[in-house]
Amino acid sequence: MRAGVRGFTLVEVMVALAIVALALPALLVALSRQVDATGYLRDKSLAQMVAANKLAELRILSRARESLLEGNDSGVSEMAGREWYWWLDSQPTEVPAFYRVEIDVALGEEERGTPVFSLVAFLNGDLQSLPEVPNEEG
Repeated sequence: MRAGVRGFTLVEVMVALAIVALALPALLVALSRQVDATGYLRDKSLAQMVAANKLAELRILSRARESLLEGNDSGVSEMAGREWYWWLDSQPTEVPAFYRVEIDVALGEEERGTPVFSLVAFLNGDLQSLPEVPNEEG
């Protein structure tokens, strides 16, 4: 062997491979968790949009009918190419003509007990006393 030329010994190479073999699965698990968290946040954001749309629809229909929906309702909405199951529960509060509306949204009908997103709103049930909406024409 020439003087001044030095390489890795077999033991050093084996130790380096053992370290890489231990670190790589941990890195893959962390990456997998990050991807799962990103998917969860996407689903939660879309479920929030479904609930907000249902609340806006409830407000518009209540204004048109001049009465707020009382009780329960449920259905399916499509957003981002997926079906979202929603459940609406409207109950009177202790304040007269004031209602608590809860909208739960999930990816499947069987997931009602564990919704992806829940929206709670309080609405005035006395729609006759609300001011008129101004007409854009004049």
